[in-house]
Amino acid sequence: MSIKEALQERILVIDGAMGTMIQRHKLTEADYRGTRFANWHSDVKGNNDLLCITQPAIITGIHLQYLEAGADIIETNTFSSTSIAMADYDMQELAYELNVAAAKCVRDAIDQYKAKHPNSKEKYIAGSIGPLNKTLSLSPDVNNPGFRAVTFDEVVLAYTEQIRGLVDGGVDIILVETIFDTLNAKAAIFAIKEYFRKIGQPELPIMISGTITDASGRTLSGQTLEAFYTSVAHAKPLSVGLNCALGAQEMRAHIEELSQIATCYTSAYPNAGLPNAMGEYDEAPHQTAHFIEEWAKNKFVNIVGGCCGTTPDHIKHMADNVRSIQPRTLPIVDKTI
Repeated sequence: MSIKEALQERILVIDGAMGTMIQRHKLTEADYRGTRFANWHSDVKGNNDLLCITQPAIITGIHLQYLEAGADIIETNTFSSTSIAMADYDMQELAYELNVAAAKCVRDAIDQYKAKHPNSKEKYIAGSIGPLNKTLSLSPDVNNPGFRAVTFDEVVLAYTEQIRGLVDGGVDIILVETIFDTLNAKAAIFAIKEYFRKIGQPELPIMISGTITDASGRTLSGQTLEAFYTSVAHAKPLSVGLNCALGAQEMRAHIEELSQIATCYTSAYPNAGLPNAMGEYDEAPHQTAHFIEEWAKNKFVNIVGGCCGTTPDHIKHMADNVRSIQPRTLPIVDKTI
């Protein structure tokens, strides 16, 4: 069953946080390096994407926990797997390999899950494309507002390499997520469109997820939610949604608004509340799931899940709470207007 068919039948569940789960393993610098990078010239601890190569069993195990919790869509551990982001560790040459390896980790987890649950419903691999650590809309130099640390063409090139790795690795969906600068997202969308045009294959479904950073209801680069949606609608995405920055309680009004203006499916995967003074997330699984259930009953969402601070327990509670709720139906658009 294709993901489009599945979305017509039920609310799909996307997985939860990767970083939260990796932290539980209390990995050392040596663990991150593995054998291959034992003598790397700079520290790599914190480069979570690298674990797809050096500790694939850990990443596969985390994916498997989310599958067991009830997730339908599993994201690749590739949030920073571009040459631009990997330059922080002088590992830009690994970008393509990281994406292929990450997709394989998810595929291995799904294969293990299906072997244990042969009658389970279809599971989907979402190739995660993060927002980058450099922005096209904002200057990093307060004394030079016109300066940009990177060009549009450079961003497109980096994303194209990532997309090629994800596709070669076997993903089912391309997920452009945690968007705080829509111009970066537009570069990703352009890269996706151009990549599939050049290889002469049908596009994979595109999921797009932005980030509202505060109570103003705007992205970091200043767009309102409606402006953000309008800016990316031309991509004809499978879904548009929100993730990160906010907990479910703070995100609710924005998800309701999006559900009223989006002509595609909608997604939402909030944080486990807002971080406490120590930067940790305290919202319990049943609390997050309660908010998600209310959104589902009000027909705000088609895809739900968790971002920072969420765990398999959060995802299990969400999956249990939305299982019997009918999904939001797509609005009928008058194409004569």
